[in-house]
Amino acid sequence: MGAIRFRDDWGTIKTLATSVLAQLLTLSLVLGLAGCASVAHHDAASTPTVAPALAFGRDTFSFPNESLSKNRGKPDLYNNYCFVMARAVTQFQRFARFDPLAPRLDRAAYAERVRQVVARAPWREPLPADERVVIPGYASLHELSRDEEAAVKEGIGPRFWTLVHWTNWRVVLPRWGWHQERLADEIVEEIQAHRPVQLLVTNFPVPELNHTVLAYDYHHVGEGDVEFLVYDPNDPYVPGVITFERAARRFVATRLFDTEVGGIRAYRMYYGPLI
Repeated sequence: MGAIRFRDDWGTIKTLATSVLAQLLTLSLVLGLAGCASVAHHDAASTPTVAPALAFGRDTFSFPNESLSKNRGKPDLYNNYCFVMARAVTQFQRFARFDPLAPRLDRAAYAERVRQVVARAPWREPLPADERVVIPGYASLHELSRDEEAAVKEGIGPRFWTLVHWTNWRVVLPRWGWHQERLADEIVEEIQAHRPVQLLVTNFPVPELNHTVLAYDYHHVGEGDVEFLVYDPNDPYVPGVITFERAARRFVATRLFDTEVGGIRAYRMYYGPLI
């Protein structure tokens, strides 16, 4: 009787777990699509020129997220931190203030300041200047991460939860042209508001690109196409480029580190508590 009851109970548990998982996946899809649901189409004639949402080479990290395939055998390899690094750029933009004239700190103190910055959710509103975490002795994130690389990496913290984030499953979704078009227009609106946009980019099932970039500037090119400049954590030396092709309603990896030029899919990341 005990064994039969266990099997019955276990079957019930599996059924409930499957139902909950299905509801979570549905909720994720609804939230992901709803985020783009009311965005107007932009074109070169109607869209004003605005300043970039951040300055590449000043507001970005000086060190790369390292490729495992290109650095085999390297000790202390800093790989699979792309999600953490792109998210942290946004967090520094919103919650940190640099004071180059203040006395510099030791490594442990800088690591603690970085931890305080990245402890805040990246979708929260920017803090006023007097409430931000002060980074003394440096003028920018690029300078800090260049001179205090070890402290910055320590403060950024682990990568585990970004690797298993519950929305990463979206890499298996098909390309919906209407969604990609609305997303492209939403990115333009966010950049106009001086908010960089973190994107999950993929060409799955090709085992080449399951990655994140941070869109911070755009240019209209061609017949309604939009060229987005992105910070790619794998390449801190030159901006990456992804292009939205209006006629095909798709994104293209125009210039991304170690990625062939071609069609990709893009999804927003870290713009709300659930997605």
